[in-house]
Amino acid sequence: MDLFRSVTAGLLGNILVAFEGLQPMWTLIPISLLAGVAMLWVFARTSNQKAIRAAKRKLQAHLYELRLFTDEPALVWQAQKALLWANLRYIGLMLVPAVLLTIPMGILFVHLEAFYGMSPLPIGREAIVTMKLTHPLVASDAAPTLEAPPGIIVETPAVRVVSEREVSWRVRPERPVAGYLRFGLSPQESVDKKINAGTGPRYLSDRRVASRKDLFWHPEEKRIHDVRVEWIEIPYPSAKIHWLGLDLPWLVWFLLFSTATALLLKSRFRVSF
Repeated sequence: MDLFRSVTAGLLGNILVAFEGLQPMWTLIPISLLAGVAMLWVFARTSNQKAIRAAKRKLQAHLYELRLFTDEPALVWQAQKALLWANLRYIGLMLVPAVLLTIPMGILFVHLEAFYGMSPLPIGREAIVTMKLTHPLVASDAAPTLEAPPGIIVETPAVRVVSEREVSWRVRPERPVAGYLRFGLSPQESVDKKINAGTGPRYLSDRRVASRKDLFWHPEEKRIHDVRVEWIEIPYPSAKIHWLGLDLPWLVWFLLFSTATALLLKSRFRVSF
């Protein structure tokens, strides 16, 4: 999983970092168009197009039966059962490419969310940084310490929530910053976490994790190797993309453009769905 993260985050992350400073919509549009073409290509190569067309014809035939034999309850009942089975057959045929697309599209969505779905911490606004530990907290133990980069003020000492195994600090950015928070676990050992403040879009990491399983959902930073720390989180505010007078989440724009691309080009790829 670590190697997998390095490859995907290295490739997609570097591309998205190169988009920083550009208008979000003008970079999201080509990504959406390429995703629509890629989905069509996969669909054309992995689906049984002959069987899908046959299943659609059966669906249409059974719908006509329902309209033609409205006065024949027995025939209507048979048409309904046939329609149900034809629907299940059609859905089963569509599942094959859908399942194959799940992992690559999931990876893409995770990285796009890190770039288009979150904004850096606003200047002058407080935020709560939280570290979750793997072991129970003991009141007599020294709390972890937090050092912030220049431009970030740590406004409170560590606040421990014993029942949740969490330690939190309140921080406030004074100016645009792209740096690292350093969490001291002992005089000789520490863990770092990226932090960004200012304006977007930026390729952001809201949570750095220790679990290989969680690394799939938070691949922007390397996995935490200290066994005492489960994750470290910065609650970046949600972002929306403004275009044509509308403020919508990036996923809405992505689905609109990628779906439109698939519908416009499906005949060229000889795809039916």
